[in-house]
Amino acid sequence: MATQKEKKVYQVFQSISGSYDHMNSVISFRLHKLWRKKTMKQMNVRRGTTALDLCCGTADWTIQLGKAAGPGGGVTGIDFSEKMLEVGREKIQREQLANIDLIHGNVNNLPFEDNSFDYVTIGFGLRNVSDYLRVLKEMQRVLKPGGTAVCLETSWPENNVVEKFYSFYFQSVMPIVGKVLINRYEEYRWLQESTMAFPSKETLGVMFMEAGFSQVQMSPFSAGTVCAHIARKK
Repeated sequence: MATQKEKKVYQVFQSISGSYDHMNSVISFRLHKLWRKKTMKQMNVRRGTTALDLCCGTADWTIQLGKAAGPGGGVTGIDFSEKMLEVGREKIQREQLANIDLIHGNVNNLPFEDNSFDYVTIGFGLRNVSDYLRVLKEMQRVLKPGGTAVCLETSWPENNVVEKFYSFYFQSVMPIVGKVLINRYEEYRWLQESTMAFPSKETLGVMFMEAGFSQVQMSPFSAGTVCAHIARKK
């Protein structure tokens, strides 16, 4: 049975699916593309490999993974918002990528066998799940031995000045931008609430280890407001 948080997240993303990509660029100042590019460079995805993208949404990262894996590889994206997936499928069709499959599902219970993928990613989605550790354990379970799991997510900056600006922006500015541009104040207030409640990068690193990963590397971006956790499975 879905939790209250899951029901809220589902409602939010169903309602903003059509404007999500545009708003993502607006509220991140288009930096989300740079963050993924830097993370992908560190991942060094090999041709012919397999990847699973959790909370794939409109498939931006899924598409990058598909291009990196090449025709001989295979990428699956999973999300529980049907409308976000519809947008993602349209983008994949435009890119003419035959090696990507998007499926509807819940990342708390991944419908895959153990040791199935070379890479497992989740981008700006972990903060929206009801149980962070459970999802990390699922990522570890379906990852092949020697594989790489990556979480790209918002993070609390260490610099006090940056932290004050970060807090003000998410709490006061972002919901108003959502209201003015697409008349979605409550939805963007929820996004800032989930960001504010998310664990620190250090705490998340510990959770990766608790989930069974053998090592975790943290790469902060943009003054620490975003962080990539890159973990390995023995």
